[in-house]
Amino acid sequence: MTPPPKRVPRVVTKNLVVTRAIPFKKKNVKDPELPQGEVVVTTVGVKGTKKLTYAVTYTDGRETRRRLVRQQITVRAVTQVTSIGTLEEESEPAGGCDPNYGGGCVPIASDVDCSSGSGNGPAYVTGPVQVIGSDVYDLDRDNDGLGCEDG
Repeated sequence: MTPPPKRVPRVVTKNLVVTRAIPFKKKNVKDPELPQGEVVVTTVGVKGTKKLTYAVTYTDGRETRRRLVRQQITVRAVTQVTSIGTLEEESEPAGGCDPNYGGGCVPIASDVDCSSGSGNGPAYVTGPVQVIGSDVYDLDRDNDGLGCEDG
């Protein structure tokens, strides 16, 4: 009796292309133009992609070997840049100045009147002062943008 013929395994090699994401990096930079503590993303990070080509060997339909033969970056990742403010704001005078007024310090108080007027305070301001926000103390009686124009 003759032995059965030896079975020859079927070996096939194919190329397999896989696309993978490349994560973006993150970088923080100090920005002397931004107020201290303010954080702004100045460059948005973007993922990149790369194409990997493998030579895959199959023996009788089962993968038996995988070898990387080529790697190509198709889209470069963009680093995300975050700016962190370092500008120190000038300190306000004692009691603080109301941010609704410019050109002089209008104190923050329960009521402020023009020093040349007949108001009863408790705080007074010598003008003129420019109204740059809301005229919370009604210092600009003629609504021309200037308060305490008479001194």
